[in-house]
Amino acid sequence: MSERWRIKKGDNVIVTTGRDKGKKGEILRVLRDKKRVIVKGVNVVKRHTKPSPNNPGGIVEKELSIHVSNVLHIDPTSGKPTRVGVRIVDGQKVRIAKKSDKQIDG
Repeated sequence: MSERWRIKKGDNVIVTTGRDKGKKGEILRVLRDKKRVIVKGVNVVKRHTKPSPNNPGGIVEKELSIHVSNVLHIDPTSGKPTRVGVRIVDGQKVRIAKKSDKQIDG
């Protein structure tokens, strides 16, 4: 059975649970097969990398993925978390914020 994915790259989301609860960020990548997303500035860890010919090495900070159920869209009017619905407008499917009934850009 196909799943409904109402999140895509470039969306602004807020983290609802976990260590980074309350942080806001933009989705950098969606990993559909693992049901996870990578959010800018969220779940940041330090990785120690070896030097290579094209990489100087050292300690690098990077974002790890979090489960898609732990993020919610940000309402375009109030800035609070909201669920997403789909509506057909002029023959096109558009995503809307359930709280304000406004269209989500993207």
